[in-house]
Amino acid sequence: METQIQININERVSVALKKLDKTAQKILFVEDDNKKFMGTVTDGDIRRFIISNGSLEDRVEVLCNKNSIFFYEGEFSKSEMKSLMISKGIEVIPILNTDHEVVRYVTWMDLFSDTRERRRYSGEVDVPVVIMAGGKGTRLEPFTKILPKPLFPIDDKPIIQHIIDEFKFFGVNLFLLTLNYKGELIQAFMKDGSEDYKIDYVWETDFFGTAGSLVLLKDRVKGEFILSNCDILVRADYADVLKFHRENRAHLTILSAIQHYKIPYGVIEYEEGAHVSQIVEKPEKTYFVNTGVYVLSDVVIDLIPENQKYDMNVLIDNMLENNYRVLTYPVNENDYIDIGQWEEYKQALDKIKAYV
Repeated sequence: METQIQININERVSVALKKLDKTAQKILFVEDDNKKFMGTVTDGDIRRFIISNGSLEDRVEVLCNKNSIFFYEGEFSKSEMKSLMISKGIEVIPILNTDHEVVRYVTWMDLFSDTRERRRYSGEVDVPVVIMAGGKGTRLEPFTKILPKPLFPIDDKPIIQHIIDEFKFFGVNLFLLTLNYKGELIQAFMKDGSEDYKIDYVWETDFFGTAGSLVLLKDRVKGEFILSNCDILVRADYADVLKFHRENRAHLTILSAIQHYKIPYGVIEYEEGAHVSQIVEKPEKTYFVNTGVYVLSDVVIDLIPENQKYDMNVLIDNMLENNYRVLTYPVNENDYIDIGQWEEYKQALDKIKAYV
């Protein structure tokens, strides 16, 4: 069995996060020092822990689900497992030996399908998705001089089609594309959608930044909507994201990606008078970065000035200054795919292929 799916109960939550990024199952089996199964930790457990202000330095034990369902070898049937997975919303069930050690596991995909289309999710999304596709893509020049960034190929289709397909999976049937630079090429490629979804186009008269063109949606969206940049792909349970936004009465929910950075040097910590207190060798830091995907309530549009450049970070600052509810919904590092620069674009090719 893959070792990345197991973790000691005394490890830090930050270690669990890194392990979850390396396993496709989004679950860890928690063991004690004797390899005995103690419970599970999922990416959802960690997300809720972070949202409730938990520390990444805490031990895994504080969020371990010790009531996890498991089976002993030879004491279960596939029909029993299927029934439990459906009724309890379980995606992975560990199989233990008589010493209470995990020897293997059974996944939803093992029992129901071998295709990505049957992955589990919380429900359907009943709001439109706005894709900001009007920028010049200057970081990817000179290629964007010819081809607009949303049409850059990833695997066998352009990034904008990957974004649309991701949201279609959750039942989204209306997409609004804000267009400007080489917008005619994008519109010609996309046409007007297909039988199961519709595309409307919103044309900028100038380059209004990462939020300025939202003013043009004032009479086009009511209630909540999802906003996505055109050069990123975030794989999240968008039904759960929307539920989180609504239950917390948020005006803006920012999808954030957990990113781990390792400083490749010994970092000197010192006190007054330049007295060295210690040297921390190659420390790691964990940050939550803005992915460029948001859930917004339509009242936010009223904060955006008309006919001028206005970026998303300015809008967020304005909301915070005026006591609007701005929340974040974290996702794992590998669920965030960025093609905004050449290095990220090359990495995106590999990440996308892992999903298709």
